[in-house]
Amino acid sequence: MLRILLIGLAGLAAIIAVFVVVVLTRPDDFKVSRSAAIAAPAATIYPHVNDLHQFQVWSPFAKIDPNSKLTYSGPESGQGASFAWVGNANVGEGSMTCTESRPNDLLVYRLDFLKPFKGTNTAEFSFKQQSNQTVVTWSMSGKCNFVSKAISLFMDCDKMIGPQFEKGLGDLKSLTEAEAKKVNLDQPPRIL
Repeated sequence: MLRILLIGLAGLAAIIAVFVVVVLTRPDDFKVSRSAAIAAPAATIYPHVNDLHQFQVWSPFAKIDPNSKLTYSGPESGQGASFAWVGNANVGEGSMTCTESRPNDLLVYRLDFLKPFKGTNTAEFSFKQQSNQTVVTWSMSGKCNFVSKAISLFMDCDKMIGPQFEKGLGDLKSLTEAEAKKVNLDQPPRIL
């Protein structure tokens, strides 16, 4: 009986050792990125991302729990602007602070998650003019600790967050293209 127990424990130890080795071979960093071409100038799009109050209008994460409690601090927009949220189990708790703001070019945010897991990531929005469109790229990156590496064996961060980024960029596109079209309709025709 003792021999069977020892063999069982040795087998369990071997399985745990293999699991630990596999987890340790996972990447130390992650990055999720999506882009959308928007038929509006960067100057029309940028304020909707730079002002965290406007950010809530199109953000897919705000729609997951519309009853989340939001607290804003710092300037209304740009570097130092911040908001904290407390929401349901799907949204958790954390804060987002603008660390870099280059008008119509780049926004960088520090994301501090408190619940359901603690962690710090970086979100970036870049704006690149291409012909009569602006390509907006939304990315999130961060470091992976042992627990997040283990979770990544069973859950693909890109497949979880990527579709949310796509939805958000789609909503941002609809919002800003309608705004750009209205601005163009309000302007009198140019006479040469």
